[in-house]
Amino acid sequence: MRDLGLNLPTGANPQFLFLGAHSDDIEIGCGGTVIELLKSYPRARVHWVVLSTGAGREVEARQASASLLAGVAEATVEIKEFRGAYFPAELVGLKDYFEDLKRRVRPDVIFTHAREELHQDHRIVGELTWNTWRNHMILEYEIPKYDGGLGSPSVFVRLDEGTVRRKVDMLMEAFRTQHDKAWFTPSTFEALMRLRGVECNAPSGYAEAFYCRKLVFGRTA
Repeated sequence: MRDLGLNLPTGANPQFLFLGAHSDDIEIGCGGTVIELLKSYPRARVHWVVLSTGAGREVEARQASASLLAGVAEATVEIKEFRGAYFPAELVGLKDYFEDLKRRVRPDVIFTHAREELHQDHRIVGELTWNTWRNHMILEYEIPKYDGGLGSPSVFVRLDEGTVRRKVDMLMEAFRTQHDKAWFTPSTFEALMRLRGVECNAPSGYAEAFYCRKLVFGRTA
């Protein structure tokens, strides 16, 4: 699906901000959408933020982002070291970082965690995104996990089979430290994209889905 319906000017070089609590969250939640976005907007500028990587996972985060962002006109990747699984206790530092990021980055579209996520780190990132950016399109991606929490998203990005394959292969290649987790398998990632593909009647049968809480029509002042 090349026209993602973002209502951006033809030939524009928009800026996309991707926020992830952990080193594989963006890739799991919207890796396919990243691929499709860069097909539609080859001159896009991307700001990619990973807030926590843990022991030895920074290399994985950089490898995965480099794979997905290959060829992008302008890409900035920031890797932070907030303490994973303790984001509620890290709230002051996280808030300060988000305020600093707001001063430096002016995104057209923001991709972040769902605000009502059951995972505490994910939820904090979603809450801070809405608290920090008040006049932006924000799309919240979903992560399959032990806690559950999958809902009924309202925005779908249809993916072709090549995009699905590229996303899944990248996840398995880049994040080898996660292979011992029972849920970290190609079938898990394919299953969720297949379900969302059914829900939006995607020709390929695959899609990624997002929660969009506010969509504003009309001219800005």
